[in-house]
Amino acid sequence: MRVLVLGATGYLGGHTAEHLRARPGVRVLGAGRAPGPSPAPGPAGEPAAGLAVDLAAVPVPELAALLADLRPDAVVNCAGAVGGDAVALTGANARGPAALCAALREAAPRARLVHLGSAAEYGPGEPGRPLAEAHPARPVGLYGAAKLAGTLAVTGSGLDAVVLRVFNPVGPGAPPASLPGRLAAELRRTAPDGVVRVGDLSAHRDFVDVRDVARAAADAALAPGPLPPVLNIAGGRARPVRDIARTLARAAGFRGRIDEEGAGSSRSAAVAWQRADIAAALEALGWRPRRTLEESLADLWEETAGAREGAPR
Repeated sequence: MRVLVLGATGYLGGHTAEHLRARPGVRVLGAGRAPGPSPAPGPAGEPAAGLAVDLAAVPVPELAALLADLRPDAVVNCAGAVGGDAVALTGANARGPAALCAALREAAPRARLVHLGSAAEYGPGEPGRPLAEAHPARPVGLYGAAKLAGTLAVTGSGLDAVVLRVFNPVGPGAPPASLPGRLAAELRRTAPDGVVRVGDLSAHRDFVDVRDVARAAADAALAPGPLPPVLNIAGGRARPVRDIARTLARAAGFRGRIDEEGAGSSRSAAVAWQRADIAAALEALGWRPRRTLEESLADLWEETAGAREGAPR
């Protein structure tokens, strides 16, 4: 089975491609905004992996021609943007999925499409009440609105498609722009009895290990038969964001002070509490999270140690 992973050079896409490669009988074709290394040469006549594809800008006919050449049985779209200006956010998160659906309808209409959405599409949750897939989507910012537009493009495409609405991924490879990645880097740079300054950490979020997200994406790509249009992928538990800082500090042996200065991000301030109902993913895919937040952060911390040791001096 041939599975094309878009965004394969990114955080979620990299884990998803790695997970799919471990599945028997799966040939992974990777593509990202910048070409990545091909994991292994395919049989004679197969197109190369490590392709450069920017869904925010590629013309639909060009993308359709590429898909016709690749002949994927499934496409997992992990491409997107979490930061940048309005053009970057809407291009990657709204225009990209719409262009992909148009190209798939033309070139590979029978391919399964798995698109990674975001919990930001829901907007604020009500404490004590988990968010199920039927909950109204009420994003509070441009990022969530752009992700919702991408979801609507996918669910209205007429394709064999499913949106995995991913909550807060954490674990090895967390990018520096994310709170876990930034905190791990700060703790590496700070003396054990020093001070780390962060924004407000009082919000509650539903965290899920990035490797569990990758497993869900692989399960959805390979599942027989139709799937529900949207599935929540999350840990199923609301945790204070402050737990991220405290758990990483324990892993680091940090004895200093974590100061919550300032208001933090406006997105966090507007969405104080979120928790997912993940029953539908269990029913449709047999999927449930396997790793705890503590395991995810311990693995992130260990990975940053290896990255530091391997850095040039």
